[in-house]
Formats: sequence, structure tokens, C-alpha cells
Amino acid sequence: MSSKDRIFSAPIEKLGDFTFDESVAEVFPDMIQRSVPGYSNIITAIGMLAQRFVTEGSQVYDLGCSRGTGILSIRRNLQTNQVKIIGVDNSQPMVERCRSHINAYHSEVPVEILCDDIRHIEIKNASMVVLNFTLQFLPRADRLELLTKIYHGLNPNGILVLSEKFTFANETMNELLIDLHHTFKRANGYSELEVSQKRTALENVMLTDSIETHKDRLKQAGFSQIELWFQCFNFGSMIAIK
Repeated sequence: MSSKDRIFSAPIEKLGDFTFDESVAEVFPDMIQRSVPGYSNIITAIGMLAQRFVTEGSQVYDLGCSRGTGILSIRRNLQTNQVKIIGVDNSQPMVERCRSHINAYHSEVPVEILCDDIRHIEIKNASMVVLNFTLQFLPRADRLELLTKIYHGLNPNGILVLSEKFTFANETMNELLIDLHHTFKRANGYSELEVSQKRTALENVMLTDSIETHKDRLKQAGFSQIELWFQCFNFGSMIAIK
């Protein structure tokens, strides 16, 4: 059971960049449910997509797997045990919690959790790759290279699920959707101080793109079948099929 997120509830004198450290890993499930609109819908749909796209003898990658919620959704929905799931996260506290979280549920499907930078991982024989709110934390210069590597590592008819926070070119719409997101967070019990401090902490580490930019980048990586399947305010999820 995770703790309640109070990380930004008291004034922080020198607000550093957001990191997925021990304190964040501890409260992460609470933080993400209260911060990301539609998160549980996305997790459910990842399982539904796994049911359709994951093939026997292939591998599934969850890049930036945090505490393993997406992996569990995939594993519960697989039609075959002859699959290997590989989860990767560069936060040791997240990886430790992920391993114990996954071990708590019995399954015949092998799962390997690696503590590593997702840019260093070889993708091969993949029927599904998940980037669930992960790409936005990579430097923009590294994003196309990673997506291209994923494209080449996917088998034909393999699927990439890419969930992100988006920005919008129209300033009025962009501000409205940001404001609605902040209203969503306040409705979930975050104070004004928590909302503003978290926004400041994330500013330098979470660099968001527009839906158009994501689609263009996916095309450059090699994908031709790309669609936004979910959006709530400035958060959403896309699928790209090889």
C-alpha cells in the first residue's frame, strides 16, 4: 500500500528539479492517480491492447515502468505464457518497489526488471513496447533515436503505446487545458502550494511536445499507422503499429 503524496505540501526553500527518488517512489501510485487525468483508463487499455497484439514467443518492453502497474495489466491480459516482459526504470527505489509489486502476484509469465537508462536497452523480437509518460523526461534530441530503435525492434504488426502530457500551439487552448488540469489536481486534494511547487520542480525535467510533433516524430521513426486514442485535458495516449 503506497503512502499519500505530501511531497510539495510544505514550502520548499530551494526547489530543485523533480527526481524519482525514494520519497517519490513511496507515494507514486497516489501521486499519479491524483495528478494524471485518465491514468487508470490508460493502464486498463494497455492490458486490452496486450491481449490483441502480444504474440507467442515474443517480448514486451515497458520503458520507464515505475512501480509496474502497466506490466501487471499486460500480464493479466496475455493469451499465452510464452512471452517475456522486460521492465526498465532508471530509479533504483522504483525498481525495488516494482520487483516486489510484481512478485506479489503469481504468474507463469517471466518478468525481468532492469535498473538502467532506457536509451541503453536493446529492443528485439518485440510485439509490444510501452512508453507510459516516459519520453517527456528524455532530452528532445534523444527522442527520435529511441523511437527509431523501438520501431526496428518491433516485429511486424507490433504496437507502441506512447502516453504523454501535451502542449498545444494555440495559447488560449493551451492555458485552458493547463488550468483544467490544475483544477483536476485541486479537486483531488492538492493545495495551491502543492500545484505551483510541483509545476516549478517539473519545469526543467519534463519537456512536453504537441500531438503533431509526436506524430511527425513517429513517422520519421518509420511508423505509418499512428493515432491518438485517448485524451483528457493536456494528457493523452497514442498508438503506433508497425
